[in-house]
Amino acid sequence: MRILRTDEARFTGLPDYPFTPNYLEVEPGLRMHYVDQGPRDAAPVVMLHGEPSWSYIYRHMIPPVAAAGHRVLAPDLIGFGKSDKPSNLSDYSYERHMQWLNQWLDALNLDNMTLVCQNWGSLLGLRLVAEQPHRFERIIIGNGMLPTGEQRPAASYSLWKAFATYSPWFPISRMVQLGTGRTLSTQELAAYEAPFPSSEFKAGARAFAKLIPSSPNDPAVAANQAAWKQLERWHKPFITCFSNGDPISRGNDRYMQRRIPGAHGQPHITLRGGHFLQEDAPEAFARIINDACRPELAA
Repeated sequence: MRILRTDEARFTGLPDYPFTPNYLEVEPGLRMHYVDQGPRDAAPVVMLHGEPSWSYIYRHMIPPVAAAGHRVLAPDLIGFGKSDKPSNLSDYSYERHMQWLNQWLDALNLDNMTLVCQNWGSLLGLRLVAEQPHRFERIIIGNGMLPTGEQRPAASYSLWKAFATYSPWFPISRMVQLGTGRTLSTQELAAYEAPFPSSEFKAGARAFAKLIPSSPNDPAVAANQAAWKQLERWHKPFITCFSNGDPISRGNDRYMQRRIPGAHGQPHITLRGGHFLQEDAPEAFARIINDACRPELAA
């Protein structure tokens, strides 16, 4: 496996991203970067990003959640952000991403966690909870799902998969902007491009389109179905925080509310914004996290 590493200089001076970098080897020679803010002895809040973003997308949410007394951790998935980037599409699989994240959780020995996830962060995060439920206390999901290949993919997914696979042009910042209601600044757009100095660094971003289970024969289906069996026994808090302007995930919040026991009676909220609600409604999203993690609600 040929591993690429983005020069740290490309991340100098990013707007609203002053966080000290932390690195952990999740297999020999393969580093995962993560943000780690707030008291080290506090209960962790783990924020998982999706495609094609990185921990930068949580930059406006990390400070207020850490200021409320929580330890906030936001890893960059392998292939994204400041994490290392295997150069071939074949280096990436759903199971490999799961192995890398589990290695990270185990190495940091994280427990009593609140999971915050969106987009591909949900596909990975909900599996993490199902496979290590003793480590988690609550789930807060925005614009995400755990697919099992039983539902017919939308036409837009087929177009996206073809584009990610074959297009020589793969503009990361443009894709984030298309999923965001507000207009991102020139500096913010540059920050989303920073991890990818050339096209060969984008294999991980391109790979995700093919890894979404879209048929019953997908290799990830069995594990996702097993995860759903665990989620159907999840009685700890499960809170949906979806946006009103995301056609990709529309309706998934109500589906999960019906199917997951821990969702019953929770303060589910719909925020204004597009697919990347961390960009459109970060203050409201952070407030939901802090409200859910109040000690009097821990039981």
